[in-house]
Amino acid sequence: MPAFKQHPMVPQTTHDEQARQDFVSALRGHLSGRLMPGAYQVYAARVEPAFRSKHGRGPKDEHEVRHAMTEDPYYQFWSAMQRRSQELLWESVIDPTERQLPELIDRARTLGKRGRGKRRGTLRLDPKLVVPKYHTAADIHLQPGGYHTDFTADDVAAGAVYDKGINLYMGGALGEENNLTGDTLLAYVREKHPSLKPRSILDLGCAIGNSTVVWARAFPKARVHGIDVGAPVLRYAHARAQAMGVAVDFSQQNAERTDFADGSFDLVLSHIVLHETSKSALTRVLAECRRLLKPGGLMLHLEIPRGRTDIEKFMHNWESYNNNETFSRYMTDLDLKAETIKAGFAADAVLVDEFAPKLDVAQMNYTEHFLWKILAAFKR
Repeated sequence: MPAFKQHPMVPQTTHDEQARQDFVSALRGHLSGRLMPGAYQVYAARVEPAFRSKHGRGPKDEHEVRHAMTEDPYYQFWSAMQRRSQELLWESVIDPTERQLPELIDRARTLGKRGRGKRRGTLRLDPKLVVPKYHTAADIHLQPGGYHTDFTADDVAAGAVYDKGINLYMGGALGEENNLTGDTLLAYVREKHPSLKPRSILDLGCAIGNSTVVWARAFPKARVHGIDVGAPVLRYAHARAQAMGVAVDFSQQNAERTDFADGSFDLVLSHIVLHETSKSALTRVLAECRRLLKPGGLMLHLEIPRGRTDIEKFMHNWESYNNNETFSRYMTDLDLKAETIKAGFAADAVLVDEFAPKLDVAQMNYTEHFLWKILAAFKR
């Protein structure tokens, strides 16, 4: 597992706390690397043949695969262990965060005041913002309180927990700064649009700004904004960016309708965010992207693949049924191009693409055969 880069906002772990996190990482690695592939083998060896024997045909879709697989003891064992590993993950990062929370809040306040004499980024919160139901109805990824809950004044706990939590969740594959998604979409731009030099960039659903910072570094002359509905992750994102010396303007806003003027941005993007919304919200988000783009501006959304076969789709959607990714299963067969056209983009300006970046050795175990889905559209 690649080293996680320490910065002033990362809670420090005691020996026992670090050992606990190492155990969670090893357990999840075992479940994903050794046990999860067995579910595919079990399906091919006994679940699908039994279904075919009973019905005279194979499963017609992922839903029939689900009903058959959830009856199998091997799958039941892996699924139960996977769920428990997710709970253990949050428990292992919450303890050191709670122990140091007053210090982290003070640190965030101090970092937020840095660099007032020069360009170092801003933070703008909206206490009247109504957090959408697709966030409040369930704690996404089982993170207690989700990304939006304040447990105390000037809270940054959700951000601190998320930062180390997603590193464990992805087995370190996101990189030492959890920067893989930003690096991936940037690599796509470098390859597909090498002449693009945006002067204004908006990152939707930025959370802790781990991908936002990538764009601010790549285009230092650009004004980079990151928005999210969660106040605690934004406080953390701002302090984190300040600590890294990267200028980003963070604001608490709903991507369905922002307060930016029409045509404010050359580039509007997101990183594995669309599946966290809802179908009705998705249309509004895409329409808002179009409103915010300048003529000739580019919209890019990086999403995880949903699988190509029924068993792959079923396994990808484990997260939806067991890890509070409530909308993601509905995106599996959603026509993203049609949704983008519905939002006002011209049909010939929309592309749903696949992309596999060149990665370093440390990231290859997780992403060796991983094709990211990218929704791209120009504004005429």
